[in-house]
Amino acid sequence: MTALLEVEGLVKHFVAGRSLFGRATAFVKAVDGVSFTVEAGRTLALVGESGCGKSTVSRLVLRLIEPDAGSVRFEGRDLLALDANALRHFRRDAQIIFQDPYASLNPRMTVNQILTEPLALHDLVPAPRRRERVEELLRLVGLEPRFARRYPHEFSGGQRQRIAIARALAVEPKLIICDEPVSALDVSIRSQILNLLRDLQSRLGLAYIFVSHDLAVVKHIADRVAVMNLGVVVETADAQALFAAPRHPYSRALLSAIPVPKPQAKRSRIVLQGEMPSALDPPSGCRFHTRCPYVVERCRSEVPQLVADDTGHATACHRTAELPPPDSIVPSDGGFTPVLEKLVAAFSGGAEAPDRTGVNIAGT
Repeated sequence: MTALLEVEGLVKHFVAGRSLFGRATAFVKAVDGVSFTVEAGRTLALVGESGCGKSTVSRLVLRLIEPDAGSVRFEGRDLLALDANALRHFRRDAQIIFQDPYASLNPRMTVNQILTEPLALHDLVPAPRRRERVEELLRLVGLEPRFARRYPHEFSGGQRQRIAIARALAVEPKLIICDEPVSALDVSIRSQILNLLRDLQSRLGLAYIFVSHDLAVVKHIADRVAVMNLGVVVETADAQALFAAPRHPYSRALLSAIPVPKPQAKRSRIVLQGEMPSALDPPSGCRFHTRCPYVVERCRSEVPQLVADDTGHATACHRTAELPPPDSIVPSDGGFTPVLEKLVAAFSGGAEAPDRTGVNIAGT
């Protein structure tokens, strides 16, 4: 399958200090050579600890932040070579949903104005039809058309996130970047938003880049996972393969931290020692070697390359073949908490999820 998005060697260093004469003297190496692909209609999840560069990558892909090096190709086009006019046209094809919907929605605009703005900017719908289009978008995300007259502060968190999703859908994109879209929501509302995103993907053929540190959510929605640590990708694989048998020590530590709703279950808990290194001065060699329980001298001096096997499972570790099998690290149920697991099932396949709107989410 041809990739919709191809990212190769993406680099972004932020200036963190300057000399008396204005010369940069310190850099935060937020993203340092990230590569991945996203296929049409599929979901790639970027996971890792806070500060590993996930959100920065998402903004670099959309050129909300300009990269220092690397390439980003969308449907074969080099996005970094686009001028201002061509970049504006690209915005139709790629949108972003932010973590905090209240902060990303203009509090001085009604929902109608928020959803009409992208239609007017891209001249997608004639002015007489824009109100009708706004009503269609609201129904698509499970909200009633009468809400178009309200302001963002009049909605719950879940409803505001639906409005943010509707705004992203207004320009009929092919790719949506979801930057932790459910982390600020209650567990019951998370399941509704996740099911909404999955339903929209199947109906509209959308591709997602899903940024999250919640691995239970990632397992529920992702087709493929890229694990990041200190600005670099250390492992990529199909979601099912990664959760069944993680290979990189960092991936194993992350997955072993998933809560298990079975107190008697036998599993290995990997507790990382020490503090996460600073992106101002990342360790030499493998960036995980200061906390890795399997470190050897080679790890401290030589940077491991991200090497894929025949199945497409790629790992950046010198000792991948030597590590013990990851038995009992990941629970068979994927680590869903009982509440989230039951709610995801309940709100799939026709159950009502009103979220104070009185609308059947699964049926929209």
